[in-house]
Amino acid sequence: MSKFPPKPGPISAKPLGILLDDVFAEAYAKQGFAARELVTRWAQIAGPEIAAHAEPLKMQWPRPVEGQPQEPATLVLRVEGPMALEIQHSADVILERVNRFFGWNAVGKLAFRQAPLSRAQRRVRPGPPDPKSVAKVAEGLGGIEDDELKSALARLGAAIKRN
Repeated sequence: MSKFPPKPGPISAKPLGILLDDVFAEAYAKQGFAARELVTRWAQIAGPEIAAHAEPLKMQWPRPVEGQPQEPATLVLRVEGPMALEIQHSADVILERVNRFFGWNAVGKLAFRQAPLSRAQRRVRPGPPDPKSVAKVAEGLGGIEDDELKSALARLGAAIKRN
């Protein structure tokens, strides 16, 4: 018998999204979303122009009538006040994109609620650094022989100095 406890096995860390999947699935189901991807991938589905001013709030499914096919749902969108009319004019495009995402005619109409969007606005990603500042930083990297590495470090240094 050994006086030391057995070695622990490898640690298998799971992503937080997997651990909280059931919690999120229940929260989205309460809002009528069968899949959370409509909310999490809204910018890809609706397009960046629409997603910048509107976001899905909930889906309202009509009560099924026995013997009748299931009616399409109403997608309720939260829209920023001044853009509500513009988004309303894009309703056909939004319906087409959402139904294409689902693969069937899941949404038949849209309803709008004017309110500020709940998520924080994403920062605009800055463009590449100025070529003059990249060249200036590259001058100080004389000891590096690999041209690709030197170029990458020069761009990184110029971007850091810019910010």
